[in-house]
Amino acid sequence: MAKTKIAFVCNDCGTEHGQWQGQCASCKAWNTLSQINLGSSTASPSTKADFRKQGYTGAATNVQNLAEIDLAALPRYSSSIEELDRVLGGGLVPGSAILIGGNPGAGKSTLLLQLMCVLASKGKSALYVTGEESLQQVGMRAERLRLPKSDLKMLAETNVELICAAAQQHRPQLLVVDSIQVMHSTDVPSAPGSVSQVRECAAYLIQYAKQTNTVLFLVGHVTKDGTLAGPKVLEHMIDCFIMLEGGNDSKYRILRGQKNRFGAVNELGVFAMTELGLKEVKNPSAIFLARTEEDTPGSIVMVLWEGTRPLLVEIQALVDGSQLGSPRRVAVGLEQNRLAMLLAVLHRHGGMYMADQDVFVNVVGGVKVTETSADLALLLAIVSSFKDKTLPKDLVVFGEVGLAGEIRPVPSGQERLREAAKHGFKRAIVPKANVPKSPIPGLEVIGVSKIAQALEAI
Repeated sequence: MAKTKIAFVCNDCGTEHGQWQGQCASCKAWNTLSQINLGSSTASPSTKADFRKQGYTGAATNVQNLAEIDLAALPRYSSSIEELDRVLGGGLVPGSAILIGGNPGAGKSTLLLQLMCVLASKGKSALYVTGEESLQQVGMRAERLRLPKSDLKMLAETNVELICAAAQQHRPQLLVVDSIQVMHSTDVPSAPGSVSQVRECAAYLIQYAKQTNTVLFLVGHVTKDGTLAGPKVLEHMIDCFIMLEGGNDSKYRILRGQKNRFGAVNELGVFAMTELGLKEVKNPSAIFLARTEEDTPGSIVMVLWEGTRPLLVEIQALVDGSQLGSPRRVAVGLEQNRLAMLLAVLHRHGGMYMADQDVFVNVVGGVKVTETSADLALLLAIVSSFKDKTLPKDLVVFGEVGLAGEIRPVPSGQERLREAAKHGFKRAIVPKANVPKSPIPGLEVIGVSKIAQALEAI
């Protein structure tokens, strides 16, 4: 008699458990375990023992020397969208599985439809599978965006077995599945969108893509806190995970790479949502530097390093007397705990007491800063607002601040300074170790090693 194997998988971390329990033993999250069906086993214990006695008699696999692998057989090719190529690490890799997530309305389906229509018109065979919209809805979007429609093949289906059968028949070089949360497999008895369905459907599609060298795009939903919906194991199965950030309140969209087996992570691509779809922003620093004509305290420009290029971003700070017993510390686009730490460093080594002040900081343009090179710019913006003194508009700042009040160097300092000089900045306050040996034309570089020196410089 067949015996069904079941397991309980954590929705957050993907850890499997033999039985249900209220708390995950790995990530300590509560009520995150879901039951999945691992299939059935008809072999009796005696039969399994016979298999062990007889030994394995399966066919031998093809073992190759690493130096003998032909790398030229599967070259990358461009997606015809430079910003997307940048995030993917240089183009599309045959046989790769790419997961793209984002909030509803961010433009995931629009971006992929543009990509597929353009590549199909250039001779690439492409298949777009829609599970959430009808074919008429996708056709209306393509008509509104004025995309070439004659060469793109469409399929409205949610069964992964039928999708792979259709793909096996048409042999596309690119396959888009929109979205993985609505797909289902006949071998899994749970509802679409469950942990087991998402995992098994993704594994089925990824296996097909690897065997046929098809570029696979999977569209994924996000939760209310902005993370990818579904089991955490889904992020481990795919080769590349990119997020399309941005909402309806801004026309700009930021495509950020969070995992990439074929390129740099945390790479950034910037798009603008227009009537004709997503358009590339060739010079993203220009849109983030759209500053007001009036000089205002608490505003300064910093140079970030996103992936493989520098990016100039304005940071704003507002310091005001608190009416509450516990002053507020609000950081938008920056890490909250790092703001509290830098305020303590400023008090200890800069002599500025702000325990009775509300501090608000914001990165203009919706950029999320994850590196430490913004520390010095953040402190100087706070000091500017606290003293109600404006900073020069032609000043750019970057550098990491340590707990002892020292200014530490950051990577790619000369490239950051050249980017600032290209945009017309005349002065820069940087860590002393990042001062270039040869001067940069039109840019005065001031090297500092302590917070006190940076305060003197402004």
